[in-house]
Amino acid sequence: MFTLSEKAIDAAALKSQTHDPQSGGFVCFEGWVRNHNNGKIVTALHYSAHEKLALQVGQDIIEQAQSRFDINQAVCCHRLGELLIGDMAIWVGVSANHRRAAFEACEFILETVKKEVPIWKNEHYQDGETGWVENDQ
Repeated sequence: MFTLSEKAIDAAALKSQTHDPQSGGFVCFEGWVRNHNNGKIVTALHYSAHEKLALQVGQDIIEQAQSRFDINQAVCCHRLGELLIGDMAIWVGVSANHRRAAFEACEFILETVKKEVPIWKNEHYQDGETGWVENDQ
């Protein structure tokens, strides 16, 4: 399942969605807002999206992961709106019978979401400037 959230990501609730009694492994990734980028001091950022398309593309990525890797459950949530330093921007969790599949699927979901889902990041800098950032980092 792929979701978008205007509120803080509840990692525990998302993790509970990945629980499967067949699973022997669980892998998650949390992406946080950091206080710097490209030599500039970051104070906050804003994520915006084409929500309907983002949800569709995100769900397609989850389904690709489920067909490509031997996994049991996969969940991804991406924040929208204003985020402060330390806020969680994205959470990906995958459960599988074995750890290798969970690791590989988690990385696939994260990387593909960052490349394909129409979500845009605008960073706010200490000097008062803002800048749009490519999601390749």
